[in-house]
Amino acid sequence: MRARPLSPSGVVAEVAARVEALGRTAPVRVAVDGAPVSGALELARDLVEVLVRSGRPAWVVPAEGFLRPASLRLEHGRHDPDAFLEDWLDAGALAREVLDPLEDPGAPRFLPSLWDPVRDRATRAGYVEAPPGAVVVVPGTFLLGRWLPFELTVHLAMSGAALARRTPADQAWTLPAYERYAVDPDPVASADVVVRVDDPARPALVVG
Repeated sequence: MRARPLSPSGVVAEVAARVEALGRTAPVRVAVDGAPVSGALELARDLVEVLVRSGRPAWVVPAEGFLRPASLRLEHGRHDPDAFLEDWLDAGALAREVLDPLEDPGAPRFLPSLWDPVRDRATRAGYVEAPPGAVVVVPGTFLLGRWLPFELTVHLAMSGAALARRTPADQAWTLPAYERYAVDPDPVASADVVVRVDDPARPALVVG
């Protein structure tokens, strides 16, 4: 595989073009997978902005709004990398409340959030109807390898050294989880679009 340098705006344009190339009138579900320091949330927001400007209804639905309650996330302590990888995200809730309802041919809809991990309580958000051509972009960590039904998956890849360098010291305990994730499910091999973001100002699209 080789990497083709792009500007940050070029990455957004590339992903937007992939969305359009799907040619769907039914809602499109896009995963933007990456560590928080990879810029996954920022890419998702920029992508939605471009799509909305082009006339498509689009929303960002962060996976962070579908984390499990603290009593379940932190059952094995606050700094358990295995629990961080396997147990923090409620993938079942993300599928049940966001991804699966978007497949309803009669009245597709989605829940923008379920749980506030800071306040550790339900957000009480209401469902949003998804009109034809809608795009729902889900940025988050460890989204791949869970059999979640996305039409397009984007992975923001970082070397171990770059990730360690940019991860805050109080989050260094998470690094072993990212090492495991890089091996299984190997998101670089499984994602539809892979962008290397060791230098956020100089991303590169992995091709070939």
